Amino acid sequence: MRTELRVLPTADLGCEGRRGLRALLDAAFTGFDEHAWDHALGGLHVLAGPPDAPVGHAAVVGRRIVHAGAALRTGYVEAVAVHPSAQGRGLGAEVMTTVGHLVRGGFRLGALGADGPAARLYRRLGWRTWTGPLAALTPHGVVDTPDQQGSVLVLAAGARLDPGLPLVCDWRDGELW
Repeated sequence: MRTELRVLPTADLGCEGRRGLRALLDAAFTGFDEHAWDHALGGLHVLAGPPDAPVGHAAVVGRRIVHAGAALRTGYVEAVAVHPSAQGRGLGAEVMTTVGHLVRGGFRLGALGADGPAARLYRRLGWRTWTGPLAALTPHGVVDTPDQQGSVLVLAAGARLDPGLPLVCDWRDGELW
């Protein structure tokens, strides 16, 4: 059974929509903090369920990932969640299928951080675990982020990727990847 999904920019969520989204993310994740919340805002939201009480969500936010001398326009996926009461029904796959469409249509690269069952779902939908080096452009210069190895997945949407060269993410507070 397909669920009706909506795609909205953060600006169109409104106060009730933001409250409902935050409630979903708090229910889905232990320790969902202010940095993670900030990372989920400012882009496009794929939402399932009522506007003020969504049961499924993913955000696609614009970032720049440097690779092979180019700053790639990247749709970075954040806050993928299905309410515990709605899990196991394919809703996450539906949301991520729409995310894939948004990434392929608007970006040169898709990227996200995940492991465990979530990473398996994303791989089934065409995302690939990045096997090359990872780094971040920090206030102190480019810093390797080997602790993230194996947990960054990419969806090439026009970008040619060379796993012999690093992916370098932009700086932000909280988790870099």
